[in-house]
Amino acid sequence: MTRRQKRSTAHRSALSFVTVLGTLAGAALVGAAPAGAVPTAAAIARGVTYRQFDIQGSKGPAHAHLLTVDLRDPHVRLGLLYPGAVAARAPVSRLADAQGAVAGVNGDFFNISETQHPGVEATGATDGPAIAAEHVLKAAVPDGQRFGPALPPGTSTQDVFGVGVDRRARLDGLALEGTIRTPAGHLPLGGLNQFALPENSIGAFTSDWGAVSRIRATCGTDTDRGAACSTDTYEVTVRHGRVVAVADTPGRGTVAAGTTVLVGREEGARQLRKFTVGEPVKVTHRLVAAHSKVPYRFALGGYPVLRRGQPLPGLDGTTSAVRTAVGIAGGGRRLLLFALDGATDYRKGLTIAEVASEMRELGAADAFSLDGGGSTTLVARAPGASAVTVRNHPSGDAERPVPNGIGVFTTP
Repeated sequence: MTRRQKRSTAHRSALSFVTVLGTLAGAALVGAAPAGAVPTAAAIARGVTYRQFDIQGSKGPAHAHLLTVDLRDPHVRLGLLYPGAVAARAPVSRLADAQGAVAGVNGDFFNISETQHPGVEATGATDGPAIAAEHVLKAAVPDGQRFGPALPPGTSTQDVFGVGVDRRARLDGLALEGTIRTPAGHLPLGGLNQFALPENSIGAFTSDWGAVSRIRATCGTDTDRGAACSTDTYEVTVRHGRVVAVADTPGRGTVAAGTTVLVGREEGARQLRKFTVGEPVKVTHRLVAAHSKVPYRFALGGYPVLRRGQPLPGLDGTTSAVRTAVGIAGGGRRLLLFALDGATDYRKGLTIAEVASEMRELGAADAFSLDGGGSTTLVARAPGASAVTVRNHPSGDAERPVPNGIGVFTTP
């Protein structure tokens, strides 16, 4: 269990408030606050506040950074930070500034390396589904192909945190439902802009994917991401509803608007070899929510750690690390964006079980773990500033480029 150290009432004083504003006005934090420091809080923008505080974890002291976002304010919204393509990465601060966010944190776990498949390009794409501005970007990779720590029991790569068009945040699951229609019949679609496809399936790659090679999608198996790449693959390019090209191996390069590239492995490849140039083909796809009937304005992957005020059973209480998480309170109208500091004095961090406990203590009814370690980054603008600064210290001593994150946006 974790315990936030007792807060001093001194933060109510004018002196403390001036200190906060001075800290926020700097270009960046130059040193983590010492253990036992007075907790501080300040408004970042309308409906958005930032504070930092200490936590005593089982492996030592940790230092937390917290953004509280009030979605009851019609001028405040959350959205997906991403670099314009699924298979691309950029630092959180750059993503936030490019999209005009006043604050944000890093997002989903992702395909960061490819040591198991020498010569195969790592994609940088995320494990889970992603939706931006109500547009579906991608679906989830198979659980066995996931990058990141082991999933808690009962969770999967389809788990998401999202905000609906009703402006309420919730935890859910998003599964791909898709079809490839040809004159000979219908084939199921097994993937959408994913770095890994299920065995024997066919995946679709659209202009949302980016320029990275599609070969990684045919490597690994449903249970072993390190398994050899498939030797039985095929690729079909469909443009404006007709097959325009075929190839024996997946290619690379940007997919043009109005074009879908179908990549098959094993039985999926054998089915694609039946396609002929000029043949009409229609590809349809959508993400189906496990629980909500409300469409999502944005969503991204990770895994739940707290549901209805209770930590999930089987959470790891041994391995400590720098963590990022998001909590839901107030019936989905208040959000807690939480990131630990990666400065040397605090780098041991918290276990995921401690994160769940801490999010509950902060008032969250539900909480969701995002990528941690060197990816953990929290950014926020100083009052009146036009750009964000990094509030925590990334444990790699510099921002790690990431594929997506949660952005906080405000309007006057």
